Amino acid sequence: MTSRGKRGGRALAWCMLMLLAGCASPPAGAVVLPPEGGIPDYQLGGGYEPASEVEIVARDRLDEPDRARYSICYVNGFQTQPGERGIWPDEALLRAGSEFVADPDWPDETLLDTSSRSSRERILEVVSPWIDACAQAGFDAVEFDNLDTYTRSDGALAREDNLALATAYVRVAHDAGLAAAQKNSAEDAELLRRLAGFDFAITEECAVYSECARYTEVYGAAVIDIEYDDALPRAFSEMCADPETPRSVVLRDRQLSRPGSSAYEFSTCR
Repeated sequence: MTSRGKRGGRALAWCMLMLLAGCASPPAGAVVLPPEGGIPDYQLGGGYEPASEVEIVARDRLDEPDRARYSICYVNGFQTQPGERGIWPDEALLRAGSEFVADPDWPDETLLDTSSRSSRERILEVVSPWIDACAQAGFDAVEFDNLDTYTRSDGALAREDNLALATAYVRVAHDAGLAAAQKNSAEDAELLRRLAGFDFAITEECAVYSECARYTEVYGAAVIDIEYDDALPRAFSEMCADPETPRSVVLRDRQLSRPGSSAYEFSTCR
């Protein structure tokens, strides 16, 4: 579900792609951003009634939005979800020889093939209806995970091709009236904001990896951070006091469990 990595891109080729594809830029007032500094809850492990102070809730695309709060729809836009590879046409999946290429950290997730216009079109045929369904269900925004699959494809995928697909996703989201969130990929934040047209960012563990500023320098206060309780290098209270930590931050358990689970963790800075 999540990923991180580092790798450069080919700027000239990307610029050529953007001239062909165009940039997504919604008209003023067409989409609504999350409340600045709003307390988030990250509920990808299954929806539940959040704490009363929560203002922003993120849930899987197959879950229901929280209609009383700003709701974000999670879409794994660059690799398959566990158990869902069968819904994808083979032409949309990345291969190395005769074998499909899996995420090394998530072996039950196959990388999508962003390397050609035709393969990206096949991907959009699957994902565009998901985005529209998020809007029809009542979500306010959509986040696209695994933007950085090019960093773990052994050179088969390129940054500019992932950015081209991201641009198409943002356009579909804006057309549906949804704000579009960059998920992770700190190293690409400026390009994703400026060229793909993302409206805000959702980051996992930016405080742990000392990269929160890479998001806030691009998106200002429109950054939501999720930290996990199994990887804290310092007390969460210290992270809360750090001026570089986004104001919208929550501490969750890695499994994103529901209340009642022994693993469940939910803490905020307030």
